[in-house]
Amino acid sequence: MSKLFRSFKNFNRKFHCRETQPPDQKQGKDFIPISNNLEQNRLALKTVLGDSPDIIFRDVKIGKSGIQALIVYIDGLTDTDSIADNVLKSLTFEARYIELADLKQLTIDTIKEHVLTMSEAREEKSFQKLLSYILSGDTVIFVQGLEAAIAVSARNGSVHRNVSEPVTEAVIRGPREGFIENYRLNTAMIRRKLKSPKLRYKELTIGSITQTTVCVAYLDGIADKALVGEVKERLMRIKIDGILESGYIEEFIQDAPFSPFPTVQNTERPDVVAAALLEGRVAVLTDGTPVAMLVPATFTQFLQSSEDYYQTFIFASFIRMLRFLSFFMALFLPSLYIAVTTFHQEMLPSALALSFAAARQGVPFPAFVEALIMEVAFEILREAGLRLPRPVGQAVSIVGALVIGEASVRASIVSPAMVIIVSATAIASFTIPGFVFGLSVRLLRFPIMVLSASLGFFGLMMGGFILFVHMASLRSFGVPYLAPIAPANWPGQQDVFIRAPWWAMIRRPLDTGHQDPVRTGRGQKPENPQNKTGR
Repeated sequence: MSKLFRSFKNFNRKFHCRETQPPDQKQGKDFIPISNNLEQNRLALKTVLGDSPDIIFRDVKIGKSGIQALIVYIDGLTDTDSIADNVLKSLTFEARYIELADLKQLTIDTIKEHVLTMSEAREEKSFQKLLSYILSGDTVIFVQGLEAAIAVSARNGSVHRNVSEPVTEAVIRGPREGFIENYRLNTAMIRRKLKSPKLRYKELTIGSITQTTVCVAYLDGIADKALVGEVKERLMRIKIDGILESGYIEEFIQDAPFSPFPTVQNTERPDVVAAALLEGRVAVLTDGTPVAMLVPATFTQFLQSSEDYYQTFIFASFIRMLRFLSFFMALFLPSLYIAVTTFHQEMLPSALALSFAAARQGVPFPAFVEALIMEVAFEILREAGLRLPRPVGQAVSIVGALVIGEASVRASIVSPAMVIIVSATAIASFTIPGFVFGLSVRLLRFPIMVLSASLGFFGLMMGGFILFVHMASLRSFGVPYLAPIAPANWPGQQDVFIRAPWWAMIRRPLDTGHQDPVRTGRGQKPENPQNKTGR
């Protein structure tokens, strides 16, 4: 018994990350068996779990035989009504109708097949696995004299919030459901969209204390096996005490941790995950968070929205080109204004140059200081609007921007032209669908402003050149960050700056879908019925 307790004390230190396996496999040196003595099992669990009031130990006698059994579950994580109807009632009343010539004939299989009415019941011989089941909300049944236990799934489904539309990825046309914190419901939402036997889920457990379930999702035969293996290998290398959100994992698996550009895409939408899996990419879902991660991630994917594929391709292509224009505006517009007004006034038409000069009359600061004041003030307002309650936050953001802008102009701290430039930059940054990518643009705007204030157009072009060379050098799980722009892949550019119609996008992206490249049948372009009949 002392050996059992010592093994439990070392359990949390040794058990960091493992891939979920069926019972009775890979029972290594840390395997802790279950005792056939009910009281020893009870004492062992209380030693590990402590004397917490939410951990329920319920003693019952099975049927007419009177064999002692112990039911263990956590109040709040487990559905007590389901336990009462399908576990307690089955063990105490239903078991009376089982005819046993000898008490030794009562086995785990007998209880599973003839007594319990639960849809999911697993035999387990490892204390480590049983402890994980209990802490995950399952119910465990120990039987006197048996060196195994039964784990039944009776988790409380009311502890999670209802499915709602993602706030950060709202669409006008498209599905309105988003992921929630319940991992199993998230996998079900993906399964509902991809009703294919090719859909695969591989579960891992990460975190020595939190024991967080992490799932790798992909389509077998479409996703590259090397990519799937690389994702699983990076996840299994993680050694940490706890995972509370997918952001913990993202920092461990991304290719360029010091790059301002994200190399892992985040989404709360099941349709975005389903579309990515159809392209041959891999999704990583984390229990306890509604944010899924998609790899590999490229630059162009952060400027695409799921709604692009639900609208007509003409409208979607126009909006997508506007997004690319907005990206350059959000990144370079303040720097361009600083460079022109500070170093290159001769490039402006005379009327516009005189208008800018008149607007700046009385402003004591150079253009760079003006832009810096307004950009920092706007970033503070935006952050305040996010952290305050939604109705109050919107009012603070709108009123604060109006009051600060108007007061700054009247006090001759900034010019009206600078207010227009900063406002246009902010509006352009809001059109970027990827929130994390938008944060990168907001961050990089400031060093480019410094270069423009120091070197004019030369500094602006140098900053842009450094950024694009850096992006060209990035990789996301082996895929070039600027693909299919660089290296150039002309068929892949059907879904970059424009969105080709579905009947023209015959092939999957070359970088991720080369295992099964064809996705659409040929010859599906709609035709006028008069052309078919020859009229």
